[in-house]
Amino acid sequence: MTITRFAPSPTGILHIGNIRTALFNYLLARRDNGTFILRLDDTDQTRSKQEFVDAIFYDLEWLGLQWDRVERQSERLDRYHEKANELIGNGDFYECFESPDELDLKRKFQLKRGKPPVYDRESLNLSEEQKQTKRQRITGYWRFKLAQREVSWKDGIQGMVSINTANVSDPVLIRGDGLFLYTFASVVDDLDFGITHVVRGDDHLTNTATQIEILASLGSKPPVFYHHSLLVGKKGEPLAKRLGDLSIRDLREKGIEPAAILSQLAYLGSSIPVNLKLDLDEILATFSLDSFSGNPTKFDEQQLVGLTSDYCRSVDYKEIESKVLERGIPKADGEQFWNAVKGNIKSIGEITEWWEIINQKIQPQISSEDREYVEAAMAILPDLPFNQDTWKNWTEKLKLTSGRRGAKLFLPLRKAITGRDAGPDMQSVMALLKVSPKAKI
Repeated sequence: MTITRFAPSPTGILHIGNIRTALFNYLLARRDNGTFILRLDDTDQTRSKQEFVDAIFYDLEWLGLQWDRVERQSERLDRYHEKANELIGNGDFYECFESPDELDLKRKFQLKRGKPPVYDRESLNLSEEQKQTKRQRITGYWRFKLAQREVSWKDGIQGMVSINTANVSDPVLIRGDGLFLYTFASVVDDLDFGITHVVRGDDHLTNTATQIEILASLGSKPPVFYHHSLLVGKKGEPLAKRLGDLSIRDLREKGIEPAAILSQLAYLGSSIPVNLKLDLDEILATFSLDSFSGNPTKFDEQQLVGLTSDYCRSVDYKEIESKVLERGIPKADGEQFWNAVKGNIKSIGEITEWWEIINQKIQPQISSEDREYVEAAMAILPDLPFNQDTWKNWTEKLKLTSGRRGAKLFLPLRKAITGRDAGPDMQSVMALLKVSPKAKI
C-alpha cells in the first residue's frame, strides 16, 4: 500500500510551494487507495506555534486535502533518542565540539586553499579524555558519519541521481541543546510510519543522499523518491523571496478558489496542460507524477485569477449557493442573480458590487453629450417591476424616437444604469433591478 506524508513545520503559514508538495503526496496516496499522513515537524518548540498548527489544518481542509492521521514530532522524542543511541553504539554518530566561530574559520581556511568547505572530522579522532575536557567548555553536538561514497537512486522525476557524500559535510543531526534536526527525525518517522513514497522539492536532493545512508545504518531500505522542481517567477527568478506574498491565506483573501489552486498546481510543470478541474476526483483521473520534468517551473499568479474566473462560469450554483447568500443576496434572487453575473466576475467576492448595482447604490456615468438622450429614455421607462422583456421593448422604442443605433443607443443606457461600460447582458440586469434607475438620473 502506498503511504505518503506532508511534513510542514508550524513556524509559519503555508504558501503555494508547500501546497504543491502536499498535493502531490495526497494525490499519489489517493490514486493507490493508500494513506496520506500529515506530520507536524514541531521539535523546535521555541518557534512552533499552535496558531500555525491551526492555520495548517484550516488551509488543507479549505483545499480539500484531508489527511488520514496526524503525527507530531514533538511527541516522538523518546523514539529519536532510542534510534540516536543505536547509531552512537555502532559508531555512525560522533560528538563534536567546535563553536560556530571555529567552524566559520575552518570553512574560510579551506576555501582559501581552494578546497570545498567540508567538515574535516577533527572531532572524530578525539580521545575520551579530550572529549571530557572539551565538555567542560562547550556542550557537544552530534554529526552523522557519512560513508563518503557514491549514493545513487532512481528518482521518479529526476531520473538517475548520483551524489558523492565525500563532497558533503557530515551533517549535524543533534544540536548542543538536544534538538533533533529534520534530517534525522524525518528518517526515523519514515521508517516507523512505513512511508513508501516521498515527494518533495529538488532542493532536498543532497539531503536525500544523506537520508539514504542513515536508513542503511538503521538496516532499512529507502522509499521511492520524487523530487519536483521548485517554482520560479515568469522570468525565471527564484520565487522563494515572494512566497510570503503567495500564502494560501492571502490567496484566499484575494478571492482565489481552491479549485483554481489545485488545478494549477496539479499540472504546472508537467506535460499535461493546465485546465480547470472542478474537484479532486477530476484531477485524480489524469494526474501522473511521471508527466513532470525536472526543469524549473514558472509560476504565474494571474493564471490563478483566470482559473478562478473559469470556476465561476462553470460551477453548479448549488455548489456555491452558501457563498452567494453569505454576501447578503436574498435566497429568492440567488440563482437568477448568479447566472446573470457569473460570466463577468473574476471571483465570487465581486458579486457584492453587482448586487449594489442591482439596488442602484451606484453613481451613474452620463456624459454631457448623452445626458439629454438618457433623460428622455428615463421618461419613457416603465415602472417597476421589470422583466426579461423590459430592456428589449424599451430600447426598441428608443430606437424609433432617438434615431440612435448600436453602441450609441445601448452604451449610454448601460453606463447610466450600471455605472460601467461593460458587464452582464442588460436584459438580465433589468429583470433583476430592485430600484428604478429613474431615481438616480
